[in-house]
Amino acid sequence: MRTTKAARLLAAAATVTALALLSACDGDRRPERAAPAGKETARRQLPERPRVNVLPGMPPVQDPADLYSADRPNRLSPVVKDVPSRIYVPNTNSDTVSVIDPATYRVVETIPVGRQPQHVVPSWDLKTLWVNNDLGNTLTPIDPRTGRAGRPVDVHDPYNLYFTPDGRHAVVMASMDRRLVFRDAHTMRVVKSVPVSCYGVNHADFSADGRYFIVSCEFSGEILKVDTAKMEVVAQQRLPLRGAMPQDVKISPDGRLFYIADMMANGLWILNGDTFARPRFLPTGKGAHGLYVSRDSREMYISNRGEGSVSVFDFAQDRLTKKWHLPGGGSPDMGGVSADGTTLWLSGRYHSEVYAIDTRTGAQRARIKVGSGPHGLAVYPQPGRYSLGHTGIFR
Repeated sequence: MRTTKAARLLAAAATVTALALLSACDGDRRPERAAPAGKETARRQLPERPRVNVLPGMPPVQDPADLYSADRPNRLSPVVKDVPSRIYVPNTNSDTVSVIDPATYRVVETIPVGRQPQHVVPSWDLKTLWVNNDLGNTLTPIDPRTGRAGRPVDVHDPYNLYFTPDGRHAVVMASMDRRLVFRDAHTMRVVKSVPVSCYGVNHADFSADGRYFIVSCEFSGEILKVDTAKMEVVAQQRLPLRGAMPQDVKISPDGRLFYIADMMANGLWILNGDTFARPRFLPTGKGAHGLYVSRDSREMYISNRGEGSVSVFDFAQDRLTKKWHLPGGGSPDMGGVSADGTTLWLSGRYHSEVYAIDTRTGAQRARIKVGSGPHGLAVYPQPGRYSLGHTGIFR
């Protein structure tokens, strides 16, 4: 009996030892611990992200708490992963686009385009850059893979250009015509032309669900709320400041608020787009113009064109935390953030130059001479799944 019992004990000990050695050698396949009785696993305890009921045909919102979650550093779409990194600068007075290599800070090409190019706009599908030749009444397509310009497309008064989140329509900001013109996103054929009663429609951004967008009217100091599917203005208000001149529009990462730069009020209007109630105001600097979100979605860069500075707004703190002044002054206008998030590129509207600014320190990395009247500069490619237009609003 003792011998049999001892043999059984020895066999059991050997089995335990073998299992221990096997577990130690197979560290990548360790079994998960069983959850305590009556309790769920940690994974099940994590709350599910709420789903956003988006505009039909629009890509789903990846993270409702951060609409810019697809714009993380160097997270390029397969569509643009082999596209060379370039800075495209429309020179409104020179009727050209200067192309800068960001690695060398040099102009590598100058492309002749139509009369008074205002913005360079990435298409919804990321395959084309559209140059808005405002007084030329054309759009010049540029292939970002080759840098070659194609045949211009006839489009009347294309001051600025956006794309609906479902990718179906381009929206032309026909500023002088006082219209929002919905066109086929590929052929640019007119689908619907919407007259507006305000003056100078120029910039916009879309709600989290894509069902409406907010538009600024610079010459009458008004803002519009437009139903995307119905293609009609559903609300309108005048900003509560005499002489207001609203410019760029950007939605907050959580989708709750819209920020509207005002170059005459010298700051930001902060608007609840859902209620469209009277907005509050935050001073930022003289000539507030362009708005750009950092790659981590924590901050927004505000170009103050009238004083040669950039203000930095912290979304979580709801306040300005820094102000960077360009050495020797300047006129920082429109642009974008580099794919890796380390450089803010802005056109110098009144100085025929472009600024490269370090987003960690605010230091000027380069000041590059370009044509006359540089305006809606586009950094390309940038991270994101699709483009909503302007100089690059990516989701």
